[in-house]
Amino acid sequence: MPLKITFTGADNFEAYLPLLKNKKIGIVTNQTGIINRLIIKPAVHAADPRNSKDIEPRVFNGSIVDFLIDKKINIQKIYAPEHGFRGTADAGEHVIDGKDSKTGLPIFSLYGDNKKPKTEQLVGIDIMIFDLQDVGARFYTYISTLHYIMEACAENNIELIVFDRPNPNGSIVDGPILEKEHTSFVGMHPIPLLHGMTIGEYAQMINGEKWLKNGIQCNLKVIPCLNYSRAMEYSLPVKPSPNLPNDQSINLYPSLCLFEGTNVSVGRGTEMQFQIYGSPYLPTNNFSFTPKPNFGAKDPVYNGKLCYGEDLTTIPKVSKLELKWLIKAYNETASDKIKFFTPFFTKLAGTKTLQQQIEKGVSEIEIRKSWEKGLNHFKVIRRKYLIYE
Repeated sequence: MPLKITFTGADNFEAYLPLLKNKKIGIVTNQTGIINRLIIKPAVHAADPRNSKDIEPRVFNGSIVDFLIDKKINIQKIYAPEHGFRGTADAGEHVIDGKDSKTGLPIFSLYGDNKKPKTEQLVGIDIMIFDLQDVGARFYTYISTLHYIMEACAENNIELIVFDRPNPNGSIVDGPILEKEHTSFVGMHPIPLLHGMTIGEYAQMINGEKWLKNGIQCNLKVIPCLNYSRAMEYSLPVKPSPNLPNDQSINLYPSLCLFEGTNVSVGRGTEMQFQIYGSPYLPTNNFSFTPKPNFGAKDPVYNGKLCYGEDLTTIPKVSKLELKWLIKAYNETASDKIKFFTPFFTKLAGTKTLQQQIEKGVSEIEIRKSWEKGLNHFKVIRRKYLIYE
């Protein structure tokens, strides 16, 4: 039996190229918006040597923007999320508008003060394409950008087409449900910390549950992946953001990102981001690291200071939201005078309860039990919008 290859929504170009002809296109994308697909030119008689160059297949491996331009699609504007169009900006770094040096197309930043495209930035657009690689965590801001794009498209009567991509943490649904009073750009919807959906499925949920402002809905079409199921192992072809360098970091990111709301480093400023953790306040042990400025972390937490902690680079893949490292680090932090949690922790957790539980010494088993009702309710809602098994 031939091996089935998983194609992303961007690779599934037969489904969307006819929709884009003679339209003015805007696109929300970055370095993750790539296509890697065998392109076969229109069929001719293979025996005719005069036409041999026309039947040679070629692999297009590169930016979705370059591919669409190659296909004579009229792209007007690019809209870039956190980290910018080329994906080089630090987490939280302000990204300014500009122009793409390769294509000359204008780029509008959707991070900083302008998270939602203004009406004047959408003038002349018939169809908006959204093509970003998500990693399945509520606080990964690409799904927040999706929310604002959907809202802007609905308000300006622009059709939205989402090119779907596999979720590398696609089979995991876990964690506390976001409480409305803790809504922020790192958590906009009443979902668990790990939602277990592709970005196309998630877009359908935003629309169907009427989570956009005033309950409006956008004209949405999802271009599905082919030969994909959420239980499949899926390795991302490029880094989704500067500090998620490999499969291990992507798998551990939802669990370790909670440390970003504490006094513990997650390895920014090293080459093992989101695969290690540590601080100067944890017990001295055999593993230590010293963060230094690097790509994606111009001024990392504990810059130049020796941190002690744990190396998770070679542990088996996790299949749930792991709390054991967070609880361990809290219990081992050197002094009661050292403040472990910061206000940002509540935004990441989506609830004050998790911090309170850890501070009171509630066991991980009991913490997980407190999530069950919310998770079961979410799974019922989620089921309505799933595209893949």
